Amino acid sequence: MDEAPEQVQQTKVPVSELKKPSASAPAPASAATKPVRHREPAPKRQHVNKQAAPFDLDAPELYLNRELTWLSFNQRVLHEAEDPRTPLLERVKFLAIFSNNLDEFFMKRIGGLKHQVAAGVQKPTVDGRTPAQQIVECHAVIRRMQIAQEATYQDLLGLLEQNTIRIVRYTDLESSQRDELRQHYVNNIFPVVTPLAMDPAHPFPFISNLALNLLVTLRYPGGTTLHMARVKVPVSKDVAPRMLAVGNSHTFVTLDDVIANNLDLLFPGMEIESCDLFRVTRNANVEIDEEEADDLLEMIESELRERHFAPIVRLEIMTGMNRTHRGMLAAELGLDEEVDVFEVQGMMAMRDLFEFAGLDIAELHDPPHHPIDHPRLSDDRRNLFHIIREHGPLLLQHPYESFRTSVQRFLWTASKDPKVLAIKMTLYRTSPGGNVIKSLVAAARNGKQVVVLVELKARFDEAANIRWARRLEQAGIHVTYGVVGLKTHCKTILVIRKDYNGLRRYVHIGTGNYHAETARLYSDLGMLTTQEAIGEDLTELFNYLSGYSPPLRYRKILAAPKTLKKALLEKIDREIAHQTAGAGGHIQFKANALEDADITKALYRASQASVKIDLIVRDTCRLRPGIPGLSETVRVVSIVGRFLEHARIYYFRNAGDEEYYIGSADLMKRNLEGRVEVLAPVEDSELRQDLRLVLDAQLSDRRSGWDMQSDGVYVQRQPVDATNKRGCQEVLIGVAETRLAAAGKDKQSKVRKKLVNRFHKRLQTLDKN
Repeated sequence: MDEAPEQVQQTKVPVSELKKPSASAPAPASAATKPVRHREPAPKRQHVNKQAAPFDLDAPELYLNRELTWLSFNQRVLHEAEDPRTPLLERVKFLAIFSNNLDEFFMKRIGGLKHQVAAGVQKPTVDGRTPAQQIVECHAVIRRMQIAQEATYQDLLGLLEQNTIRIVRYTDLESSQRDELRQHYVNNIFPVVTPLAMDPAHPFPFISNLALNLLVTLRYPGGTTLHMARVKVPVSKDVAPRMLAVGNSHTFVTLDDVIANNLDLLFPGMEIESCDLFRVTRNANVEIDEEEADDLLEMIESELRERHFAPIVRLEIMTGMNRTHRGMLAAELGLDEEVDVFEVQGMMAMRDLFEFAGLDIAELHDPPHHPIDHPRLSDDRRNLFHIIREHGPLLLQHPYESFRTSVQRFLWTASKDPKVLAIKMTLYRTSPGGNVIKSLVAAARNGKQVVVLVELKARFDEAANIRWARRLEQAGIHVTYGVVGLKTHCKTILVIRKDYNGLRRYVHIGTGNYHAETARLYSDLGMLTTQEAIGEDLTELFNYLSGYSPPLRYRKILAAPKTLKKALLEKIDREIAHQTAGAGGHIQFKANALEDADITKALYRASQASVKIDLIVRDTCRLRPGIPGLSETVRVVSIVGRFLEHARIYYFRNAGDEEYYIGSADLMKRNLEGRVEVLAPVEDSELRQDLRLVLDAQLSDRRSGWDMQSDGVYVQRQPVDATNKRGCQEVLIGVAETRLAAAGKDKQSKVRKKLVNRFHKRLQTLDKN
């Protein structure tokens, strides 16, 4: 492609201005750039100018806004829907992901900002913006993105048409096809559709979050008085999909269009004046006071009921709605018509395009991917604990390697092994009907002590986690809800087994949830180990989670909220000291987000000391790279591909005594100070090589990689030849297959070293360019 889509740009402040101390600088304005052409990655990073004027590291101009950088990430998701290199139905899927992301952004982020405004909060964030300013800027960006979204939708419709996949209007169907759809509607959907009148005898009805609705105006035959009614479109897995197939073809009509053209069934004898589609988005943030809770589970259930009636933060209407009707809806819903109403020209609720992801047309999808077994586990059917004990720790790379034959096997083996005495586990999200819950229940029935911390406050999974908690309790499992005031986000399993030489702790520490479905869609890491110090640390962590006070220190792990942030800051300072002493400082972080101001400031100081810094950050990033004298040794890369990047890796060169950590924590204030998180050291040399390969593959990616510029704009990298047309995720699929094949020939170590060298050379070439 020649041009990138319009992107979210934050103020590009001249370096001379950034160097001026400014304790109370005004909030920078944001604006959209003109389309940015794809460029080569930024020039090779240079050492800082030691004579450069000092920067005020508290100046708001140095920090990008959390919400705007997240919107920039969603713009990159939309670009995948626009990119002709992406298979067509995958492009449709990315458009659905973009739309679903935007829905959640309104529920969580805009909802949270509106809550702050209502509470009178005017304190600016580290980037100098008040909550009200952030809402204004986010709305402006979203309206521009919506134009690109609708243009992409129209382009995809044309391409789908070329492949005999059509979304058509009901009125464009042949008479026999309309009759067939009408009869299907009458038999399968009509009985659950309920019209709700809107008049003095019928108050304005409750409107559910994200539900599609028809606003119908009608009159009695010969009458002049207009009446109004609301009809909820019953899109659900239990009733009907949004896309109704016409016969056995790949021609579809939306359910709302079918209902709108068969209103005579709901209003027999009435004259339909107009019918307009609309949808509302509600705030997903509801305040709870855990300190005052007698029963946290009951309080969360109450919160879910309150969320159902939470304030509305967005009204979507179709372009062309009567202005009187638009104003009436905004007024009834308590919204500002000029600010909170968003017009849609194409398809409303494009997240329903996920339904096309299931179309069985192989040539329009990515090549099928089936996770393979970990090389150490593929042909070894022995007790998994024996394998770990004899061969040492295992690094698990999902979705390239199977979750089922590694983590689920670990849990299932623990539930059946007569020598296992206890299982302790944190559960943030898990899959319905998955083997995780079955294994825990089986373990309890087999007489083992089972303790599970279920995080009831996992956003949008609260109801599911309440069900899991009750099911586990019914099986006789000790269920706890963690520490009051903290969300338990770490992913840990501790198994205590009576081995031949005494009690031994077997541990799993991961970056992703114990969820079999997302383990096929998210890029995550996990480690199985018997390392004694880590096992002792997790024993104390679980005692804290089920008891009261945390230990003063841990032997190996870094745990939030007590030790993790302090340790990261100390390690950054240590790299500065090594660089100053001539030993060469190097920091590499791979995370979903970099939002914490203290970590960002520390990285600025490290760059000023000439420490080389590589940041692979999926979405939110406050740091501005490439500013001379401040951050010119920093590179920020974002990877967007078929799998959602979710793994966290933290690397410090440490003057050659390298340190690698993996775990659940992102570089966000909420993770570092308001959650229970765990990072674990990876000390085995072969596992470190595997992590090195992941980092180098992503840093050298010229298909899925985007480089952040100092103004917050991302520029997509472009392949320079046929050798680097594959994205890092596709490459890592191949790496996993190569490792498995090498394991069968006892050549795994040799192949691993060869792969590491290959990607290291590729990364060196990229740096030189």
